[in-house]
Amino acid sequence: MTENTSRFVQIHALVSYPPSNLNRDDMGRPKTAVMGGKQRLRISSQSLKRAWRESEFFLEALSGHVGIRTKRLGEKVYFALITGSSLSSVLNNTEDKVNPAMDEISAQKWTEYVVQVFAKVDTNTKFRAEQLVHVSHEEISQIDKFLAKIAKNGEEPTDSEDLKSLMLKPVTDVDIALFGRMIAASPKYGVDAAAQVAHPITIHPVVIEDDYFTAVDDLNSHDEDAGAAHLGVSEYGAGVFYTYVCINRELLIENLGGDVDLATRAICALIECVAKIGPRGKQNSYASRVYASYMMVELGSYQPRSLAAAFLGPLSGDNYLLSGISRLEQECEALDSAYGPCADARCVLNVPKGEGTLQDVLKFVSGKDA
Repeated sequence: MTENTSRFVQIHALVSYPPSNLNRDDMGRPKTAVMGGKQRLRISSQSLKRAWRESEFFLEALSGHVGIRTKRLGEKVYFALITGSSLSSVLNNTEDKVNPAMDEISAQKWTEYVVQVFAKVDTNTKFRAEQLVHVSHEEISQIDKFLAKIAKNGEEPTDSEDLKSLMLKPVTDVDIALFGRMIAASPKYGVDAAAQVAHPITIHPVVIEDDYFTAVDDLNSHDEDAGAAHLGVSEYGAGVFYTYVCINRELLIENLGGDVDLATRAICALIECVAKIGPRGKQNSYASRVYASYMMVELGSYQPRSLAAAFLGPLSGDNYLLSGISRLEQECEALDSAYGPCADARCVLNVPKGEGTLQDVLKFVSGKDA
């Protein structure tokens, strides 16, 4: 198989979760959406993307190409200056003492200079940014070079470009290239997301149920009180979710400065995360760790489209997964019939039927052995 040169990679997956509370709203309830006149469970795309980019698999597969997302960049820069450490070591919770330590007043001044390159400083805090800042590893290295320079000779920045050079574009960190970043202080260094992630929803109606629970005091001898030491109520739901992800491969390569190999690795890593990694909400209570039961990956340069309309009419019956696979494939065929082929090629992983493997999917996408 030749290397994939398609513009778009589309991922359609069905994932069956047992009773769980994967992604909660402000009241602690599982998130929901109304579709087809029926309540469905919903998972926010933000919670999914965070789970993916922080998973051990993603970090290992793309080691050295995952950025840091924080409002505390200034706090770390300040600590690096007053201790003489590099920012890289401080972010890794170590101190390598590579520079002369700076006095607190000077360190505060320089910290404010650096943070304002990436975001406005929150006036209610000392160094925190007003918004989350997604910083690449190369930008952290640039900051380290700058800190070393000012720590050793204390010179003032000669012009605004002296500081603006701290921010880089294109980036080499995959999570920034995939999911984008907005830099309000320097819009031209923002990155358009190459991956679009829909909110997964259940393909059938759901009822959110109450879980009344108690905790027992191990040292309660029941001499005076045989009751529980604590009681509470949690809410949960279960269901088969449809997940849709669209990756603009051309934009991803552009975001990564033309690195085709890294872009391919990123796409394969994201597909494996879609298959294996879910939100981490209340895992200790429900152990809702599952793999995708069905996945269809499409390659092509046609206008992308979700297949969510397959489930506008909520499913019924006693096996939502099998019914969902059938409905999804029917919707795909119907769109092909109405509009012409919506993809150049497809690869399917169907666990209930024992068809396909994840390695087949990764080889299909990359054009080479996974």
